[in-house]
Amino acid sequence: METYAIHKSAMESPRKCRMTMDLIRGKDIFTAREILDTTNTKASRLIKKVLESAIANAVNNFNAEEADLVISECFVNPGPVYKRIKFASRGNVDRRDKRTSHITVKVSDEKGGNN
Repeated sequence: METYAIHKSAMESPRKCRMTMDLIRGKDIFTAREILDTTNTKASRLIKKVLESAIANAVNNFNAEEADLVISECFVNPGPVYKRIKFASRGNVDRRDKRTSHITVKVSDEKGGNN
């Protein structure tokens, strides 16, 4: 059995989120929690919330054992880009892109597997 959780339009650039996401890919949830707790980034805090939500979905909706869960798939897709302006010298205007992310974490029990 596989469950997932998604955080859409997280205010963090996908490139920064992917660096943290690469640390936990394929790990069991206890190891992933420890990694996210000790990583001091905004992305790690956002990813941890999504991971906790995916675990809660598995435990509450499918009566899965928390000890059996592993991260089967996790990825970050780009979300909408908010375009803002910043005034520059000599009457110019620069554009500042505020990038967002869609964070997805899927957990499954080892028995249910990655078939």
